[in-house]
Amino acid sequence: MWRNIASNAFSLMIVGLFAVGGLIAWAQASYRAEGPSDQAACFQVASGSNFRIVSTQLAEQDLIPEDRAWIFRTGVDYSGAAGSLKAGSFLIPAGASMAEITGLLTGSGQSTCGTEIVKRVNLTSVSFDVRELNPSTNRYESLGSFASDATEIPAAYVAARDDVSTRYRLVVAEGITNIQIERALEESALFNGEVVEMPSEGFLAPGSYEFSPGTAVQDIVDEMNARQIAVLESAWAERDGDLPLSDPNEALVLASIIEKETALAEERGVVAGVFVNRLDRGMRLQTDPTIIYGITRGAYVLERGITNADIRGETERRVHGEITYNTYQVDGLPPGPIANPGEASIRAALSPEETDFIFFVADGTGGHAFAATLDEHNANVRKWREIEAQRQ
Repeated sequence: MWRNIASNAFSLMIVGLFAVGGLIAWAQASYRAEGPSDQAACFQVASGSNFRIVSTQLAEQDLIPEDRAWIFRTGVDYSGAAGSLKAGSFLIPAGASMAEITGLLTGSGQSTCGTEIVKRVNLTSVSFDVRELNPSTNRYESLGSFASDATEIPAAYVAARDDVSTRYRLVVAEGITNIQIERALEESALFNGEVVEMPSEGFLAPGSYEFSPGTAVQDIVDEMNARQIAVLESAWAERDGDLPLSDPNEALVLASIIEKETALAEERGVVAGVFVNRLDRGMRLQTDPTIIYGITRGAYVLERGITNADIRGETERRVHGEITYNTYQVDGLPPGPIANPGEASIRAALSPEETDFIFFVADGTGGHAFAATLDEHNANVRKWREIEAQRQ
């Protein structure tokens, strides 16, 4: 009899294990299955919230099945993501699974939505742009833009500024100098404090940075500095061999010159190749942006053409007492970067295109005409001067 009882108990246990295994498999499949929503939705997570509250809100918005919210919470716990919930606005794609939603809300593959205020720092201006995400196209659409010194501020900006869910981004263009960035940060009411320690010219990475109102200016500077150092170290480790550059600092100097010489992505490698050829041959770089930086030191835009006195270095000597940046007058690279180059220019400096070109001049289309001989270059210069004369 005891043998029969034991056999039945064992059988029941096996059945129970299969049932539990089936329940687990079903729950796992549900956690990864396509969600019920047939359109993208903007989902907000309040500061201090937790996944129990979030699971209820997701079910109320039909982003997860209401009768399976417990599966969502269990899946979050099982994946170890319970303590990684992020506050903010998140774009939940149509049909997103519970697993995908977990990833979005914990910052893994984060996709934010809603309204954002973008502060743009360009070469000659600082402006604001208020944008709103269109869930149907997953693209941001501008609600209004204005210069930082505008007397009339769009209502959309005021509304966005007063909305706690609004995101903020700082977008810094390539080729900006340290002092231009410092002024743009310190003159904005969105940031707090001032720059306590500014790295050397060139060591701030252009690009996009998310921040919150009241962020310390120094924190933004430190983040830009850390990103630029990481980019430079990576590019230096992957550099071509036999470059006439002794260290990463020299690479950054060359990259800054490339950045100021061309805005065309397809030209960066060729321009880098020209300068490397000149350095290899012991030729002076003779690049106009170094003349300008020698005069302004990046503090302002030189709103006039370059004169013969500038080329001879007389202006730089008169302003600063010596000629250090003017590559028409000094050999090799200038003593430091002349702007903050982007990653593309840094990598171009360290992986230049192989070319016979040693000259280039503007071609009137926004690009340059390149030449391997002085005769070819002189012909290109004549063409450029004809274009200039026609424009005048």
